[in-house]
Amino acid sequence: MSALYCEMDGRFPHHHPDPTVEANLADLRAEVARTRAELGIAFDGDADRIGVVDAKGRMVWGDQLMILFARDLLAEAPGATFVSEVKCSQALFDEIARAGGRAIMWKVGHSRIKAKMEEERAALAGEMSGHICFAHRYLGFDDAIYAAARLVELCSRSPRNFSDLVDELPHLFNTPEIHVACPDDVKFQVVAEIARRFRRQHQVIDIDGARILFGDGWGLVRASNTQPVLVLRFEAESTQRLGEIRATVERELAA
Repeated sequence: MSALYCEMDGRFPHHHPDPTVEANLADLRAEVARTRAELGIAFDGDADRIGVVDAKGRMVWGDQLMILFARDLLAEAPGATFVSEVKCSQALFDEIARAGGRAIMWKVGHSRIKAKMEEERAALAGEMSGHICFAHRYLGFDDAIYAAARLVELCSRSPRNFSDLVDELPHLFNTPEIHVACPDDVKFQVVAEIARRFRRQHQVIDIDGARILFGDGWGLVRASNTQPVLVLRFEAESTQRLGEIRATVERELAA
C-alpha cells in the first residue's frame, strides 16, 4: 500500500480535492500503475466522499460502486432496501432488483438521501457524487473512510480482482452532468414545462426534476439546488441512441 498527499494543508497544493473530477485523479492513476495496485481510493477534503480507480485506470463512479456494494450486502441481508438519486444509472436500480433488493430512486442531495434512508430503513444509500452511506453494520452517514474499508473487505472476499468486478458491471452509455445556465427565478418553471411536454408521449419521473423515460434510455432535466443552472444527464443502450435522446431533450429546451 502507498499513500499520496496525506499532509494537512487547507490550500490543497496538489489539486482540488474533488474525487469525482477525473483530472484530480491523474496522480492516483499513475501511482496505481507504478505500484501495480489492485485499485486506488481518493477522498475529498472532509472525507465524506469517495473516488475510486481500478488497475486499468478507469474511474468507478458512485452508482457503479453502489452496484458492487449492493450485491455484496444482499448476500448478508437478503431483500434489503437501497436509496439513490435520480442522476444515477438505470443499471443501479435494475441490478439491485435483479439481486433481490428493493431500490428507491430519490432526490439529489446527501441530506435528502440520508433522510429518505432513515425513513425507509435502508441498508445503504449513495449518490453519483461519492457520498456513500452504510446503515448495514454502521451508523447510516456518509463516511468515505468506512466506505473504503467496505470496498477493501469486498475485494478481499472476491476470487476475482477489482478490475474483473468492474468489467462485469452492466455497460450503458451515459453523459456526465451537463450544466445549462438558467436564472433562479425561472429554472423550476422550465423543468415543469419540460415535464408537461414529454408526458404527452413518455413516462416522466418527477420526484426531482424530470427524468424522461424513452424505453431504451432516459434524459434528466432538473433545477440545481445551489446554482442558476439546469442539470442535464442522459443514458442509453448505444452511443447513437444516447445522441438521439440528448438531441430530443435539448431541442425541447431550446424551443
